[in-house]
Amino acid sequence: MGPGEVAALLFGIFGVLVLLRVPVSFALGLACVPIFIINDRLAPILLLNQMFNSYNAFLLLAVPFFLLAANLMNTAGITERLINLARAMVGHLPGGLGHVNVTVSMLFAGISGSSTADAAGIGSLMIPAMKKQGYGTSFSVAITACSSVMGVIIPPSILMVVWGGLMSVSIGGLFLAGIVPGLLIALSLMAAVFVYAKVYGYPIYARSSIRQFAKALGNAFFALLTPLIIIGGIVGGLFTPTEASVIAVLYSIFVGLVIYRTITPRGLPKVLYESARFAAISLFAIGTASAFGWILAFFQVPKALVEVMASWGFGMIGTGIVVALSFLVIGLFIDAIPAIIIVGTVLLPVTQAVGMHPIHFAIIGVISLAFGLVTPPYGLCLLIACSIGEIKVIRALRDVTIILIPMIIVLAIVILLPDLILALPRTLMPRFVN
Repeated sequence: MGPGEVAALLFGIFGVLVLLRVPVSFALGLACVPIFIINDRLAPILLLNQMFNSYNAFLLLAVPFFLLAANLMNTAGITERLINLARAMVGHLPGGLGHVNVTVSMLFAGISGSSTADAAGIGSLMIPAMKKQGYGTSFSVAITACSSVMGVIIPPSILMVVWGGLMSVSIGGLFLAGIVPGLLIALSLMAAVFVYAKVYGYPIYARSSIRQFAKALGNAFFALLTPLIIIGGIVGGLFTPTEASVIAVLYSIFVGLVIYRTITPRGLPKVLYESARFAAISLFAIGTASAFGWILAFFQVPKALVEVMASWGFGMIGTGIVVALSFLVIGLFIDAIPAIIIVGTVLLPVTQAVGMHPIHFAIIGVISLAFGLVTPPYGLCLLIACSIGEIKVIRALRDVTIILIPMIIVLAIVILLPDLILALPRTLMPRFVN
């Protein structure tokens, strides 16, 4: 079988299984089975071998530990402290609670590394509060879901850990490169809130005094130290990403048990169980997606794609647009981690052929996949926010589409201005990012 036949068979079977509502992680594994059976050179046992090889990576330990750290911080009640800080910072702007929603998502993103934790933790508090103050339900749901995508863009990001480990890219460099796009997305969302506030006359808070701001900052201080410890330690070479994830867990337990005293020893088993459950789902998907990607590589599908795209004559910008569109489309249907393993590994040689920096490629991919968290039919963060807001997804789609427009502009800036994205990594980590 040639590369085209293998790709058509793999993606065709996978697409049919997804339409039949087979869970994505199982669909990826099942799609591989016919290839192993048809081809004489391969044996079905290779499927299990490739899954095991993908798990046999020290770096992957960072995924469950970062998830655990996020859940511990959420259980410790830091969301309320961050909301109070955000209110003191931006509550006086038109559409005050909408700006608070965006700002607290940005702050929480620097702690959790997970968009779903952001949507669930912040949405459960912000959506009812916004509805109570007269904000439209669909707008409240849409701004909560869209702002939650910063969880996988602003460091520490679980997606960046997976990407860096899979494609041998500096994770510290990826973390630093995610800061500017994350801030730009936050500003674009706040611009959207400002327009909505002017059109619909949404309320504002009174401007906080310096004393009130200082008090809110003090209450959230230990939570805000988390990203500084993680990112500073990785960039400074004090510890690896996996070690940083363990330190984040220990620090979260210390903050919750000793400083805030909002976590009890009796409550820890539930947090550990929920974290293990979510980690198991993600890690199983990594295994089956790795087997899927291995077959694509074995039959030289990436090489064939490079040859096809070379004939099209795309430059770096054209390739960046193709990368973004590919991840935007695949993100409509499957979770980001298997999408990285399947699409990312296929497109990597294409980007290398046009001289795109691997960190630039990664940031385009992560941002594009983040948008898939708020676009149906997958749209996990949108589903969570709609469930909290008690509305159907279709009711929120209009506002989601409007709010996504300035975010797409940010993605275009990332594609067109790679030096803007690479400035921080090149300045702070010149040894690893050239």
